[in-house]
Amino acid sequence: MKETWSLDVLYKGYDDPQFEADIKKLDELIAQCNTLADTLSDKDETATLKQILTTLNELEQVSYQLLAYANLRQSCDTTDAQTAAYLDKITKKTSNVAKAKAKFNRYIAQIKDLDACLEKEEALQEYTYLLHSIQEDGRYLLSDDVEEVLSKMDISAGQAWETMQSYLTSTLEVDYDGKTTTLSQIRNLAYDSDKKVRKRAYEAELAAYAKIRDAIAFSLNNIKAQVLTECELRGFASPLAMTLHQSHMKQETLDAMLSAMDDYMPVFRKYLKRKAEMLGYQNGLPWYELFAPIGKDDTKFTIETAKDYLLKHFAPFAQDMADMMEEAFADEWIDFYPRKGKVGGAFCENLPFLKQSRVLTNFDGSLGDVVTLAHELGHAYHGMMIQDHKMLNTDYSMPVAETASTFNENIIMNAAIDEAEGETKLALIETQLQDLTQIMCDIYSRFLFEKKVFEKRKEGFLFPDELEAMMLDAQKQAYGDGLDEQYLHPYMWINKSHYYSSALSFYNFPYAFGGLFARGLIVKYHEMKDAFVPKYRELLHATTVSDVEDVAKLADIDLTSKDFWISCLKTAEERVNEFLTLSESYNK
Repeated sequence: MKETWSLDVLYKGYDDPQFEADIKKLDELIAQCNTLADTLSDKDETATLKQILTTLNELEQVSYQLLAYANLRQSCDTTDAQTAAYLDKITKKTSNVAKAKAKFNRYIAQIKDLDACLEKEEALQEYTYLLHSIQEDGRYLLSDDVEEVLSKMDISAGQAWETMQSYLTSTLEVDYDGKTTTLSQIRNLAYDSDKKVRKRAYEAELAAYAKIRDAIAFSLNNIKAQVLTECELRGFASPLAMTLHQSHMKQETLDAMLSAMDDYMPVFRKYLKRKAEMLGYQNGLPWYELFAPIGKDDTKFTIETAKDYLLKHFAPFAQDMADMMEEAFADEWIDFYPRKGKVGGAFCENLPFLKQSRVLTNFDGSLGDVVTLAHELGHAYHGMMIQDHKMLNTDYSMPVAETASTFNENIIMNAAIDEAEGETKLALIETQLQDLTQIMCDIYSRFLFEKKVFEKRKEGFLFPDELEAMMLDAQKQAYGDGLDEQYLHPYMWINKSHYYSSALSFYNFPYAFGGLFARGLIVKYHEMKDAFVPKYRELLHATTVSDVEDVAKLADIDLTSKDFWISCLKTAEERVNEFLTLSESYNK
């Protein structure tokens, strides 16, 4: 089994004749869009709508394939100059259609009886949600020329700053024990069984960030300034309001979730303090011990045993899920191991037009890495559920983007915990609580930090010292006395790539949403058994063509009700209490 993915299904290289053919086709489609945008007719709105959507579908597929290929190559080698050049070339080309898209959106927004057009043409009906969303977006549209300028400027502004953050963190050299290693490799040592290793790795990580803190501060400042400017131009009350609009999610849903989370923070602090006691600390848990293993789960996984483990636990839930995972391992969908130049973390890139996905991880053989694989393959399963939509209908919003992935985490961890006994059971529960604490406390700290950054950036430039202080303050608010305030992580703003997007702000609360929503769905699964699976598939299929609240209604869930979120958190509290009971007999 290969350790790296194959991108041949996209292109066999930049010298692949199909790659050059698609570059040429992209130019043709852009020209076609621009010509169409200049000749829009009100005489037959139905026919014009059909022409717009057909053209945009073709453009979306070609541009998506070209960009996916280049982005996937860059994620494995951020130093690849040829890839950087092609990314720049392709993004510049796609920016040339921004003005045409603005004209299309304005045309659609001004159609007085859209439903009549939809009734007249069956081929348009699958775009009902998209078209109504465009009409809703109409009030935030700027002039065609301004939309074009924003798109073009973003290439050398927001996107460039984002690329710099990715480049600097992926190529950062970390000095550790007399050797040089990568940031991904040093962060993996947070899971090491040796306390001394964990602390030294934490110290080495913090020392390394000092080398790039100034440059990354400029990246963050300029991206956030750009977002603030765009919000003001479009008439959004705040970046958060813009994000919620883009997410097709109500403020009431976010408020209900955050309020429930705030109520339950003391539960997770109990877990953190108990873990601190188990490891011999008196003032809360040091940051470098957040992922310290507890119990006797010393299992190390190879790629083969990780695959077997996943198939064993997912086949009973849904055979099509297990079959997809089998295909992912067999057909080289996954790039497993960390290496210099490769980005940190993990992600999944859906390729719905090919009925495949690609998954990047930084696999080190721990159970946590297997859970990460389950998480990312959950994204791939989500992609499978939407692959029959037209390309324009394959974009799901941030909150529901994490539903299938965190659902998978729950499936595999719950099954493993149920099978285990003694200290192995304790270890698995503690691993699950690590993840729950991340989506509760850490995600909440990231939300608080980003909210504060936007507020303060209006007043002026934020230098590294101020960003570090803001990060520490956010961590103290979220973790409370669960962590030792002498050992927090002032550079987490450098590490997390989610802060560095001009197109997506607040990519933090969706993880809490996904994690808690998934727990609510797990409750439904236990209630309905096998009858739940078809409903789950229907729910995932609807995520790209429905508001977040309407998706949840398919499972009879009201997301604006705090009671729902409390019901999700009660299941988490049960795990914490189980951990507290089992840990009473723990021997350090």
